[in-house]
Parts: sequence; C-alpha cells; structure tokens
Amino acid sequence: MAKFFTPVQINEYKECFSLYDKKQKGKIIAKDLITVMRCLGTSPTFGEIERHLQVHKIEKTGELDFSSFLTMMHRQMQQEDPKAEILEALRMTDKQKKGYIQASELRAKLTMLGEKLTNKEVDELFKEAKVKSNGTVNYEEFTQMVTLPPVDY
Repeated sequence: MAKFFTPVQINEYKECFSLYDKKQKGKIIAKDLITVMRCLGTSPTFGEIERHLQVHKIEKTGELDFSSFLTMMHRQMQQEDPKAEILEALRMTDKQKKGYIQASELRAKLTMLGEKLTNKEVDELFKEAKVKSNGTVNYEEFTQMVTLPPVDY
C-alpha cells in the first residue's frame, strides 16, 4: 500500500496512528478509526467505517494494524476524489456538453451553494485561473487549477 503514498504522507499517517496506539503494540482499536481518518483530512461516515472494517474482517470491538489502516486510507481517499466531484457538478451545469460554462454562472454556484465563497474569493480564483468575469470557463482546466496541491516551500 505504501506505493500509493509519499514517504511524507506515510510518516504523517504513522505519527497520527501512533497517537491512538494506546498499548504501543502497532495497533489501534476499531472505534478510533473514524477519528484517526478524520484527523488526517478524510471525511468517512460511520457506514463507510463499517465497510472498511468488514472488508478486512475486523470486528467493531477489534484492532487494526498500520498496514490495514493504510489500505483503508487509500480506499477512503479514492472515494473522496474532490476533482471528480467538482467536475461532475460543473458538467451538470453544461447543458450543451461543450466543456464550458459562463463565468457568471460559475460565480453564482461558488457564492450560493455548498461551502459558499465570498465574491472577493471568487475574484481571486478567477484572477489566478485567468477567467474574465464576462467570459466563459473551461471547467476541466478550472477544476485542474483549483485542485492542485498547495505550493510547499
């Protein structure tokens, strides 16, 4: 499973995992799984946690090792692909399936739906993506730009 993560990610996961390894035996109790996963930036539901445990044949009162945890994190991260979610939402707006939507329509969606952005935040996004307020937006390029990992100095 390590091939799916960078060494930095694995170290971060190991550090968080070990905080919940109360007996220091390289295992955490299953009921702490949701907390550890959420601490590391994923958002699993209780149902998703149950499925992860079932796949690995781990009882709700059982324990899991770091290797199983990494597999679960990988599966959870694949489920929560923000790029795919954003693209799907924007594709639904593109009635003619041309790959473009009006900038004004994108602004309305970003400021009125979900985790609402301010007009100033949208202005900054548009500036960074070189989008003109009265133009059209290639939503695949826009999604690619907004889902790039932050610059690590």
